Amino acid sequence: MKIKIVLFALFVLTATNAQNQKGVTGDTNWFNNWTNFKPKTAEYGAPSRILTGVISENTTLKKGTYLLMGTVYVANNTTLTIEPGAVLRGDFDTNGTLVVTKGSRIMAEGTVTDPIVFTSSKGAMDRKPGDWGGVIIYGDAPLNRIGGVISSIYDTNPLYNLFGGTNADSDSGSLKYVRIEFAGKKINEKTMLNGLTLGAVGKKTKIEYVQVSLAKDDAFEIIGGEFDLNNIISFNNADDDFDFSMGTLCTMNNSIAIRSPFISDNTRSRCFEIDTYDKVEYFDPMKKKTLVKLNNVTLVMNEQGNMSLVKEAISVKSDSFLEMNKCLVVGFSSFLALDDKYLTGDNFKKLKIYNTTIDSCTEVITNENLFKAETATNWFTQPDKLVTVSRDGIMNLFKNNDVKKKPDFRLK
Repeated sequence: MKIKIVLFALFVLTATNAQNQKGVTGDTNWFNNWTNFKPKTAEYGAPSRILTGVISENTTLKKGTYLLMGTVYVANNTTLTIEPGAVLRGDFDTNGTLVVTKGSRIMAEGTVTDPIVFTSSKGAMDRKPGDWGGVIIYGDAPLNRIGGVISSIYDTNPLYNLFGGTNADSDSGSLKYVRIEFAGKKINEKTMLNGLTLGAVGKKTKIEYVQVSLAKDDAFEIIGGEFDLNNIISFNNADDDFDFSMGTLCTMNNSIAIRSPFISDNTRSRCFEIDTYDKVEYFDPMKKKTLVKLNNVTLVMNEQGNMSLVKEAISVKSDSFLEMNKCLVVGFSSFLALDDKYLTGDNFKKLKIYNTTIDSCTEVITNENLFKAETATNWFTQPDKLVTVSRDGIMNLFKNNDVKKKPDFRLK
């Protein structure tokens, strides 16, 4: 009887610890098998089929290697199904890009042992960030621009570049066990593509177990829409890991952004940039403002550098909102940078940050110029918020933060 009681007590303690775990969590390391933190050296087969132009009929890509040549559109309310193990290589010379247009769907569901990979057409060791375009998915969920529909800055083709609408429950398909590598090619002097662009996708769209690595611009560019992100990995991307705008309503669960202090671009890179509008004069005040909810999310500067190019982990702009619970932020100059409007009076109290650990960050809350916001810092670190400020350091926090050796970013 005593043994049973002890075992039951141990089970309860283990379950309680799992429930209270901060940052990425899981009974096992969910990074195993489907991820790749050394994509530059990966060997991919030569393409056996070229994809180009418009896919206007339901199409299935079986396991094999394909070349995306130019911009490939999935259009005409079509579904593109990609089977486990398929590799789609974006052509460098023609800026291979996959665009799932409004009303169409992509069903790209790999498996733990047979993920789907979008990557560069270049060979091992020659691949670089920005080799090809990326993956773009457009839907008809709401965004907060006047008129509710906009044309994409990433594509000038008026037949295929519109997105947005009124259907919050819309379904643009599913990405699961998918890797996107070396995307983000520059298309003009002001614009680069991203790893994965999600424009006004709806609640029935499933984005989970997706790793975006070494994009030249944002890993995830998210414009409007209402949906969840689950088990997401952003690894060593140049600009923002997650860039939200135009009234996005998004909950992110059990996900991670892994940064290098030596990788950035010239536009102030962050893990999260949260904004409600790009231009206030285009904002429809009758529409929703951006709200991002983070649960069990880890943001980590995974290398040490005295002059880090990445300063703040999160930037929240005026009229945008953030909620955090059971998150872990490690190694940045600032945990949270707020613009002047947020730091006027007590506007910062509109943010909800609870049960979160801020480790080895120089400051907790700052303004956009990285000057300490003492009043806001004191508010968020009151005992009732359960926000912990610590100095444990990356080498002491994680089971294994070495991305060269099967990383495991669960807490020890």
